[in-house]
Amino acid sequence: MNTPRLTSRLSSRIVLRHHPPPLRRASISSSSYPHVHGPVIGLHPPSGPGPRRVFERYPKTTTATSEHRRRQKQLQQRQRRHLASSSSHKFVLSHPSDVDSSSSTSSTTPPRGRVVCITSGKGGVGKTTSAASFAYGLALRGHSTAVVDFDMGLRNLDIHLGVERRVVFDFVHVLNDECKLNQALIPDKNVSGLYMLAASQTRDKDALTIEGVERVLDELARRFEYVVLDSPAGIESGARHAMYFCDDAILVTNPELSSCRDADKMIGFISSRSRRAEIGTPGCLSVSQTLLITRYDPVRAMAEETLAIADMKELLGLPVIGVVPESKDVLTCTNLGKPVISLGEDNPAAGAYMDMVDRFLGQEKELRFVTPEPVSFFKRIFG
Repeated sequence: MNTPRLTSRLSSRIVLRHHPPPLRRASISSSSYPHVHGPVIGLHPPSGPGPRRVFERYPKTTTATSEHRRRQKQLQQRQRRHLASSSSHKFVLSHPSDVDSSSSTSSTTPPRGRVVCITSGKGGVGKTTSAASFAYGLALRGHSTAVVDFDMGLRNLDIHLGVERRVVFDFVHVLNDECKLNQALIPDKNVSGLYMLAASQTRDKDALTIEGVERVLDELARRFEYVVLDSPAGIESGARHAMYFCDDAILVTNPELSSCRDADKMIGFISSRSRRAEIGTPGCLSVSQTLLITRYDPVRAMAEETLAIADMKELLGLPVIGVVPESKDVLTCTNLGKPVISLGEDNPAAGAYMDMVDRFLGQEKELRFVTPEPVSFFKRIFG
């Protein structure tokens, strides 16, 4: 007589190999099995000839999803407690008003550099391409610059700058005091005064904390005139930490409605969730937000196949700091590990990025590459 296998937990799962017929459930009294206290449920193997079934029991475990949600909730609660009151916040990175007041007078040396965030709501609009060229252009103009990749787990900035083989330590190593900041900074190969801090390729964005990011940015801002943050897309942890401490935000968008809608969401997020917004004192200015339009085709814009510059300005309500035309050289430079701006003024995309840098530094320049080029007589005839 085959003795039925017993289980004292209704939540246990029984997995049958060889996909046998369904089990018959039967109630078993405790008198039949005196060592078992209380009623139990027995599971009888199917009767009849056939291969012997093997029963495997696995205890009920907590899923990874619920554990991740629990950690996320704890992290958000700690951040809310830390930022509950701006008056009780101990400023490791100096008060934003220090940078604003010193920027208006050229004779005053700012206590720290400005933190500039390159961000967008939508992915694939050219944030990393723009961050690499913008930081490269600042260094070309003689300003010491550090560019930081905030896309934990999906870093690409090192490829755009051609230093992917030089990465030994990353942002999270510095955050966890596993190395010094100077050990993680990678100098650029072609221009002096430009350094890159890579994101971690193996850690997720939960490794970032407000306190840790502020400490690293403070050390960078004391050493460099400009700290450029390459933000990931969206409004998740990496993007929130990148935009929280920024003094200036450059929103990158394509001339399409979905990209502009996501950028509009990010504008409101920066205006309400940044550190400057939380301080909210009269002496603290809000984050300076400007618009960078990439992959712009004036011919298609004139034919109303894409949004025009005037449409995007009206939709987003931000001043345009630059317009980068559609160019095949962007992909070529990425594969070669060179920023687009390194191609020189004669290249349309490089010239547009250089104009953007000059406008950011306070120069007045008209927008170029925003009108269709005149078509010659022979091209109109022969195509």
